[in-house]
Amino acid sequence: MEQKRKTCGAVIVAAGSASRMGGIDKVMASLGGEPMIVRTVRAFQNSPQIDEIVIVTRQDLIQPIMDYCGGFDKVQTVTVGGESRQESVEIGLSVLTADMEMVAVHDGARPLVTQEVIARTVRAAASSGAAAPAIPVKDTIKQVEGETIIVTPDRNCLRAGQTPQVFQVQLLKKALQKAKEDQAVVTDDCAAVERLGVAVRLVEGQERNLKVTTPMDLKIAELWLEEEL
Repeated sequence: MEQKRKTCGAVIVAAGSASRMGGIDKVMASLGGEPMIVRTVRAFQNSPQIDEIVIVTRQDLIQPIMDYCGGFDKVQTVTVGGESRQESVEIGLSVLTADMEMVAVHDGARPLVTQEVIARTVRAAASSGAAAPAIPVKDTIKQVEGETIIVTPDRNCLRAGQTPQVFQVQLLKKALQKAKEDQAVVTDDCAAVERLGVAVRLVEGQERNLKVTTPMDLKIAELWLEEEL
């Protein structure tokens, strides 16, 4: 007998200042002829693993995002985020429908995430409690102090984390609350969960699932789209 699928909501975080985009508001930047955020949200709208979507953004983007994404029937709420990514995720979790068992937290600036990555991450988290996609690191990484190399980690042991990062809802809420109490700064949601001693399962990510942070990233994303045509 096939096990019943766990309900899963998506929290799409699009509340950043886009300070490295040279004045371009990245989530509203045109990608393939439409705002980047539309492509990001559509990926989760089209995913059979996702039951509802919450978008967390800046106050000034609430109405534009509602105008562009309000037609997606899985979008339940577009709400204002906090001062940090961590606070924005907490806000997103607070407005998810109460019966959501799992949550997929995704960067609004990763518009090229595929159905395959979403599906395998959600499925892995459904069985393990926490999962995230990652890809091998190409460059040799240096750990430094000031301008001095301290150590060169083995590249074979390194992975570049991506999103969506998927968790049991209550696990992520507990992890973020603990990080807040400890005044710990976590750079992603996996880091918060890891602080509880919970193992996060890695699944295969994709190079095309890049985070658009600079104008060059936007050009690379356009090239990925052109390859699909």
